[in-house]
Amino acid sequence: MVIVVIFVEAAAAIVVVIVVEAVVAIVVVVIVVFVVEAEVAIVVMEIVIFVMIIVVIVVVDAMIVVVAVEEEVVIVVVVIAVIVVEAVVVIVVTIAVIVVVVVVVVVVEEVVMVDEVVIIEEVVMIEEVENNK
Repeated sequence: MVIVVIFVEAAAAIVVVIVVEAVVAIVVVVIVVFVVEAEVAIVVMEIVIFVMIIVVIVVVDAMIVVVAVEEEVVIVVVVIAVIVVEAVVVIVVTIAVIVVVVVVVVVVEEVVMVDEVVIIEEVVMIEEVENNK
């Protein structure tokens, strides 16, 4: 029973982390697209995500350890295994999220820059046409 509880809590932690990361990533992409330099936003996002992961893992693993201790069955091996799995999953997800955000940001910036160049060229052409009259 205890082991089941531990795995359920670990799974919950992983789900929470993934959801929050997704939200953070979306928010950051939006911010990047409309406001600041991509590099700044990405760095901020990485910091936020890592801090959040540490908090989630620490809180949940503290809960897991409490459960294990309360039951007075010291399933240290299981607890450690669960914590390791969580850490690995979270790190993989984090890297994936960061990669996706970076890619999106780069693509969006390219598109935006292309638009700006086109607009500038059109303005120049219009001015030339007007000057030639």
